[in-house]
Amino acid sequence: MVRSERGRPDEPELRRLDDELIGLDRDDPEVQAFSEHLARVHVRRPSFTVEGYLSGISDFADSANRTEGLRRMTAVLVVLLILLGVAITIWGAATFTISTLLG
Repeated sequence: MVRSERGRPDEPELRRLDDELIGLDRDDPEVQAFSEHLARVHVRRPSFTVEGYLSGISDFADSANRTEGLRRMTAVLVVLLILLGVAITIWGAATFTISTLLG
């Protein structure tokens, strides 16, 4: 479902999405998947905010869970590299803090 910045459905956008699905069987799983895809594409979220970044991470996690094979392995590798970078940064900050306090 398309949502505006406040999380309410955006009526003109919903009507436009309904127009794109005219003539299609709403009970067909492929049509439902296409409708969900259109809703994800047309989501409006606040940019450059914590909520915008977290929803972007949520979108990445959802799409990584839908994929299979090489794309899923690539997503897992990206997440592991990010976590490795965070762990190295925390380790460096912790050793600097401890050596400063004890040194």
